[in-house]
Amino acid sequence: MGRRKNNSPDINLNLNVRGLPLSATLAINEKCDLLRKQGRQVYKLGLGQSPFPVPQPVVDALKVNAHQKDYLPVKGLFQLRETVADYHRRAQGINHDAEDVLVGPGSKELMFLLQLVYYGDLVIPTPSWVSYAPQAHIIGRQVRWLRTRREDNWKLTADELAAHCKHDPNKPRIVVLNYPSNPSGITYTKDELKAIAKVAASYKIILLADEIYGELHHRGKHVSIARFYPEGTIISGGLSKWCGAGGWRLGTFTFPHSLRWLLDSMATVASETFTATSAPIQYAAVRAFKGGIKIENYLWNCRIILRRLARLIVFKLRNTGVDVSEPDGAFYLFPDFSPFKDKLAKKNINTGFELSDTLLEEAGVALLPGSSFGRPDNELTARLAYVDFDGVKALSASEQVKSEKEIDEDFLETYCGNTLNAIDHICDWLKSK
Repeated sequence: MGRRKNNSPDINLNLNVRGLPLSATLAINEKCDLLRKQGRQVYKLGLGQSPFPVPQPVVDALKVNAHQKDYLPVKGLFQLRETVADYHRRAQGINHDAEDVLVGPGSKELMFLLQLVYYGDLVIPTPSWVSYAPQAHIIGRQVRWLRTRREDNWKLTADELAAHCKHDPNKPRIVVLNYPSNPSGITYTKDELKAIAKVAASYKIILLADEIYGELHHRGKHVSIARFYPEGTIISGGLSKWCGAGGWRLGTFTFPHSLRWLLDSMATVASETFTATSAPIQYAAVRAFKGGIKIENYLWNCRIILRRLARLIVFKLRNTGVDVSEPDGAFYLFPDFSPFKDKLAKKNINTGFELSDTLLEEAGVALLPGSSFGRPDNELTARLAYVDFDGVKALSASEQVKSEKEIDEDFLETYCGNTLNAIDHICDWLKSK
């Protein structure tokens, strides 16, 4: 047998993967579990997993469909694809049909397939979710980072996007816009979305609108950028965040009609990789995307707990001297500890990684450094996922209150006490420096 040449696809892929670490969010979760097994007190504010249970109507639908065992169509159960398209029409007034929807085992997998089949740069505002860039590196795509500023609440501006594109206006690009944001919880106004959409249209950009946290906008007022750039926006969604079903692994991509060729190409690759998404999960997802009063009540309670909890945490951190914005949605904060830069430097803490590592060792609180989200190594930022509490108990208690005013500090101390204890540990640790 002849020797394989060094420029073979397999060798190149191995070189792209070699040296890549485990996903930062998964790595911090495994490290926390190990420390807990060793008897350490650890507050898990690193992994971004919904604390709330899957809504009961969706659980019931899974039970009813547990017997479903057949391979489903590669693109997904037609009834589910219809329901997802209808969901977008109801929620955002966007005209889609079943043929515009692709179902996969998590939106993460679909993002990987998109980059695999579409040749072009991946353009990401920073800070961004931890897996966009590593996926591009694995495939061999160029990653272009777009800077954001603390003064703009870490949001991409239309001017910054235009400045990036004008140097090579015809280059094919996928621009990721994730909001409410992981890692900051910040979202965009309608005017900001319209301005970004105008730039995207002028340069024929493919916008990947990662709206997985859309239903967790804290006031239920999420707006999709697909309203303003329907011809070039792919909407990414799923069950993991708003439905509390991360382990179920079901994601959806909804395409404009003009990009159906791209959907078909992704489906071709899917047919040779994951084949189809779990049948029982797809049948249950139909119930999730249909919504209704019970699911709306569930979402109202989740949102109010997260909003009130975030507000209290921001108050505590700001009162200590941390620079942090109040989030609009999701369950993340992106605090900036630079006001403590000089004090931390005296303890040989000069990077976000050193900050997070020392916080875990000395205060027992797990955060992720801003560098995991594309920020500079020497920036003292971190992502804080404020969901280390019993979501079942908190949700059940919230269903008994008569007004949102009853979700007060006493309620939060009772049902979200673990997260608040973690924040107190951070504040006490900073004050001791």
